[in-house]
Formats: sequence, structure tokens, C-alpha cells
Amino acid sequence: MKPKSHLGGSTMTALDPPQAQQAKPSAMPLSIFIIRHGETAWSITGQHTGLSDIPLTLQGENEAHELGTHLQDVGFAHVLTSPLQRARQTCEIVNLKPVPEIEPDLVEWNYGDYEGKLSADIRRHRPGWSVLSDGCPNGEMPAGVSERADRVLARLRTLHGNVALFSHGQFGGILAARWIGLPLADAQHFPLGTASVSVLGNNPDHPEVSVIALWNFNSRGLSHSALSHPSGQTMKQQAIQRWENEGGEIPATTSVVISP
Repeated sequence: MKPKSHLGGSTMTALDPPQAQQAKPSAMPLSIFIIRHGETAWSITGQHTGLSDIPLTLQGENEAHELGTHLQDVGFAHVLTSPLQRARQTCEIVNLKPVPEIEPDLVEWNYGDYEGKLSADIRRHRPGWSVLSDGCPNGEMPAGVSERADRVLARLRTLHGNVALFSHGQFGGILAARWIGLPLADAQHFPLGTASVSVLGNNPDHPEVSVIALWNFNSRGLSHSALSHPSGQTMKQQAIQRWENEGGEIPATTSVVISP
């Protein structure tokens, strides 16, 4: 029987205290850290490097070591890496926790017959060729790569917290374009330097809006404050140079989307 409460001579039935509401911790918003591998011999010469499993140079290893010093304190819920050696090696050197998981869909574009070739040499035989619009004979075509990127992003959208992706220059730019709803061809606007970090997320005031919160910062320009306040024209210029060295298509005006 419920206890009685007496107020001013009247009798009331006391209400049961409300059940204690256990506050459910809100899930951390998703932030995707795209980490491009360090320098390789072919990133220096400008040869298209798709599925060729070449290692980092000594400079590439040094870049990865330096990058790791800036990422150790970020705190990641998941770490995914391309199975290709240059990405795995970068992942191992950076040494993030938890234990990395191999994600086959993070591999670079399969350049097929154009593997190891320079863009300039390809265009001598095929004027006007662009990998983003024309694809590669006996390799991947744009529609297939776009579909692969969408598969990766669909999986990532089911996760929470900071997620590290160790991947590649061309494919990293495609992930960015598709994240904000652009067609694959617009990946030309998102060059990536070696051992660089970029962050995809959502506008905190409009969570349904996907944004690029940080783009193409490497260990020479990266700091903990930079992860929150992206800036730096010099870094952008370096990225464009790296992108051109690896066969990327640079339009007359290169745009980088940054969240407010």
C-alpha cells in the first residue's frame, strides 16, 4: 500500500519517485581520418602506382614516423588499412590503436595496362586521357571505383568515433568527393601529399550535412591545433605538386572544401 502524506489536514497518496534515468552516453560523432602512405620510389618519378606492391623509401618511413608523433594522442575507435605494402607499412610505423584491420576496398585504383607509366607518355598515344573520366584498359573504370568508394563509406557510416584509414592518393581523393556527394570526376580537386592527413565529418549544427573538416595536412604542417583549425596555402601547393607527380589531373582552379 502506498504511504500517506498529510498536508493541512487533508490526506494525499504520495507518488512513487520517478525511476532513476540512467544517462545513455551519446555516441561520438564519426570522424574519418584519411591517411595517405609515405613516399615510394614511384611517387618520386611520377609513375602510376596502383596494385604494384612496392615499399616505402627511407624518406617515406621517416615521414610516417613523424606523422605518428602527431596522431598518437588522437584516440581512434577503429583503424583500417589497405592491404598494399606501402599503406600497411605506414600503418605499422604510425602504430595507432586498436589493432588495424585489413580493408581490401581501400586499395589504390587498378591502373591495368597503365601501371608504372607516366601520364605524359599515356597521352602521347591517347590525347586528352584522364584516369578519372576514361579509366584504364585491363584495369578499373570510373564507375567501378566510385562503387567501391561508396561501399567503404557505407560501412564507415555505421561506425562512431575517430576512424583511421590508411590508403592512397587517388582513392583518398575519391573518398572525399563521394563523401560530400560529388561525382568521382571531382576528385581532381582533392590532391593528397604523401604521409598526409585529411578529416571527413559532418557539420555539428547540421549533422545530415557531410563536410571536409581538414584536407591534406602532413607532418610538416600538422599540429593538434591544426586538426581543429585547418589552414595553410603552402601545404595545398605542396599537395598539388605531389598529385601531379602521381598522374593526378589538376584543373585551372583547384578548390578545397573546408567546413565552417
